[in-house]
Amino acid sequence: MNVIFTCGGTAGHINPAISVANLLRERKPETNILFVGAEGEMETRLVPREGYRLETLKISSYSRKLSPKGIWHNLVTLKNLTAARSKADRIIRDFRPDVIVGTGGYASYPLLRQGARRGVPTAVHEANAMPGLTTRMVADSASCIMVCFEESKAYYKHPERVQVVGMPVRQEFLYTTRAQARERLGLKDEPLVVSAWGSQGAREMNKRIADFIALEVRDGCPWHHVHATGSYGWRWMPDLLAEKGVDLKAHPELDMREYIHNMPDLLAAADLVLTRAGASSLNEIEAAGTPCVIIPSPNVTDNHQEKNARVLERSGAAVVLLEPTLTGQALYETAKALMADAPRRAEMRRNLQRMAVVDSAERIYHTILELAGK
Repeated sequence: MNVIFTCGGTAGHINPAISVANLLRERKPETNILFVGAEGEMETRLVPREGYRLETLKISSYSRKLSPKGIWHNLVTLKNLTAARSKADRIIRDFRPDVIVGTGGYASYPLLRQGARRGVPTAVHEANAMPGLTTRMVADSASCIMVCFEESKAYYKHPERVQVVGMPVRQEFLYTTRAQARERLGLKDEPLVVSAWGSQGAREMNKRIADFIALEVRDGCPWHHVHATGSYGWRWMPDLLAEKGVDLKAHPELDMREYIHNMPDLLAAADLVLTRAGASSLNEIEAAGTPCVIIPSPNVTDNHQEKNARVLERSGAAVVLLEPTLTGQALYETAKALMADAPRRAEMRRNLQRMAVVDSAERIYHTILELAGK
């Protein structure tokens, strides 16, 4: 069996594909697997590291601006897309896939489109509650559409081709216990709050967290707090806290770092997490069952992060706050109220675990086998 995984741009698109590819390699070691992504993007580092062959396409995004610069950008994008389709045809002809699986990003469109035109079974995985541009463009021709949320079916013309499979996450998020995580982190009974806004961070939310931390210090640091500033925030946030009178060295309960590399342990150990609403992050939170306050990024296409967050909110699994009207004090008071309400956090944890699809990679694996059989 020959399988192409096509994805790119962000870890949220790439890691699910790698998870399923790993399962396929374990269960069907004779399978030939090829990844197709975009030139110069994250997949050029992540995919080869896992031992998979990678082909790349020259891909650029679409601009929604009607300015001369935006129009020129889209003309270049159309030129790149034409070349990408031609290369996709060559890849399909040479590799002869039995199935093509797309897990998101502009790089997945040419392979999914050309594969469907050539009669190759195709499947697209949509991580967000609402379909993104690439998914909308291939939804009518795809053999199968895989989604994370039951209510996402309403967005598609052919719900009979939509399967709820969840989002593959690392096993550590599913099976790390609170006791194991706290032992590894050196924590005992002290409450733990975790906050992070992504790998690069978010300037406005880091400013609010600076106010949040100043209020923690005012109240005697009522909990242990791990905050990841991101690469950009790490440059200036320590100085901002100093301006607010916060001496991090005098408060070991405040653990500010650039990145969080042990997120499975921190989510398992945490009493509350403050974060964005990227699909990958939310599925990790569901898997870990960590009560959460979600502040969706307002700077994303189609406001998809708020739509993701509202799915959890409607299930009683999260509190959602909106960045444009949010202050550091309001965020602190919300966290303080939740930290004082153990029954509510326990209910949120149960609702999150009820939403989690723990066998997501397994479901996608069986979909691939079914499509290959056809």
